[in-house]
Amino acid sequence: MKRHGNSSRWLAAIGAACVCSSAMAATDADVQVIAQGLVNPRGLALAPNGWLYVAEAGSGGNGNCLPSPEEGQPPRCYGETGALTRVDPQGIAPLKRVITGLPSMAGPGGFATTSGPVDVDFFGMNAYIVMGWGGDPALRASAGPKGRLFGQVLWALPNGRYFPAGDIAAHEAHANPDGTDIDSNPYGILAQPGRRLVADAGGNSIVSSGVLDWLFGHRFTRTFAVLPRTAADLDAVATTVVEGPDGYIYAGQLTGAPFFRGAASIYRIPPFGGTPEPYVTGLTAVVDMAFDRRGTLYIVEIASGLVPGPGADPGVGVGRLLRKRKGHPVEVVLDQGLTFPAGIAIAHDGTLYMTNFGIFPGGGEVLKITLGH
Repeated sequence: MKRHGNSSRWLAAIGAACVCSSAMAATDADVQVIAQGLVNPRGLALAPNGWLYVAEAGSGGNGNCLPSPEEGQPPRCYGETGALTRVDPQGIAPLKRVITGLPSMAGPGGFATTSGPVDVDFFGMNAYIVMGWGGDPALRASAGPKGRLFGQVLWALPNGRYFPAGDIAAHEAHANPDGTDIDSNPYGILAQPGRRLVADAGGNSIVSSGVLDWLFGHRFTRTFAVLPRTAADLDAVATTVVEGPDGYIYAGQLTGAPFFRGAASIYRIPPFGGTPEPYVTGLTAVVDMAFDRRGTLYIVEIASGLVPGPGADPGVGVGRLLRKRKGHPVEVVLDQGLTFPAGIAIAHDGTLYMTNFGIFPGGGEVLKITLGH
């Protein structure tokens, strides 16, 4: 049985209770807040024209409510509050939501958003947006008018129009790559020539969606890789997928609850799929990563502690930015002031951009980070 779903309960409980500061501190980094007021911001990407685009998961709404996939948790309710938002990398121009009205499901107060826009990547000026779900794909249509968009990849044109371009959740229902219960939550995306690779946190897999899937649903969708269960026999919970400088594919994992410290890994996968091999181990709750032009891998941990509650680890809610240079051990870049960071993008000049307060409706930020090397 899959146990990763407890991640939603973990995020919901902390998001509802946490009173956090956005003060940033690091010994070798200059950190600026360049955007505020985002609604559950998750992944972000730099377009070829230099603008940043952020996937806002939204805050649900007052529409139809469905039982939470987590036992004992309140229902999550439908609204069309998700968005793709343009951010000025210099922090001068105001935010512009270039696509609005995307479906979102959330718990009370807009917290615990597991369904909605959660990541974005570009191929040329076409954006590809991942729509998270978290649950049985068969329930999507009952969520609301745009419920069928959950669990899919959306192809967004520069004029703001968008089309379904790959049904990742349908692939989970059809193929069930990890062979356990049917549960799909697409979370991370990599757009490449001829395909989009998607990390399905619910399916514990990396899924390849073909360029013709916008016409044929999931006919050209296939399983690229299945991430192994952890040493403690918890689900992998694939959250992020990137291409490395060697042409191999790298996939990161959150792991299932209770998110043991040091239990997460990053895996290296052959370019056309196959068996994942550990690349970096000893991590905790990885949600995103990116390579810079020098081949250094930057890794985002959404929190470095364990689940909340009596005797909770003091690292709960405190995220970290790490880096792995070839031939060197993992280094901590930032370990203060990051509160549930959720995404990272790196410009050609090495400037880092991150989403912060990634599970807060209306309190999300984008940070610009300049490192001293």
